[in-house]
Amino acid sequence: MHEFIANLPVFREAIGQTFYIVLISVVAGGVLGLAIGLVLYATRPGNLMANRPVYVVANILVNVVRPIPFVIFLTAIQPLMLHTIGTTIGTNAVTFALSLSAAFAVSRIVEQNLLTVSPGVIEAARAAGARPVSIIVTVLIPEALGPIVLGYTFIFVAVVDMSAQAGLFGGGGLGDFAITYGSQRYNWPIVYITVATIIVIVQAGQFLGNWLARRALRR
Repeated sequence: MHEFIANLPVFREAIGQTFYIVLISVVAGGVLGLAIGLVLYATRPGNLMANRPVYVVANILVNVVRPIPFVIFLTAIQPLMLHTIGTTIGTNAVTFALSLSAAFAVSRIVEQNLLTVSPGVIEAARAAGARPVSIIVTVLIPEALGPIVLGYTFIFVAVVDMSAQAGLFGGGGLGDFAITYGSQRYNWPIVYITVATIIVIVQAGQFLGNWLARRALRR
């Protein structure tokens, strides 16, 4: 335990790095994923902006990228990271990769939840003369907001998990701390404390997400 106390400043820094990675990845990936999900929904045959070629391309892209394990995805996009942010290691590189990975996961969650909205609500908006973009913003998203928030909560938990895996690539954060100061030195108390910290972060995020979803469903 005395070694953990000696490394307490590093531990605090690791927590800060984890929050940095997770929050930016969830926000950036959430915005990009929302856009892709809206495209998937709107361009689906028979929907508001039906466009089969666009839908097929977007659908294939999501289906190809989404199932790739994050560690492999992180390795595969290293040329893109090098070209875009100038490095393949470190906190910024991991954040970039996590944002992209989260975006493709979010896109499918958004599309699936929008598909649960009653067609009658959409038809009523159409009959009232609302344009497709207006229907999406004022009808579809508000109607599906509760389930979408729960979906984003799931993504938050997944991103925390993936940020820990990024420690294998020197990405910083709690995963890197657990590996460098814990397992590599056979210091298991540090590993267990780090695991407990990650669990607390996940539970706090889950609680907040559930609360926001309940608020959205009760509106």
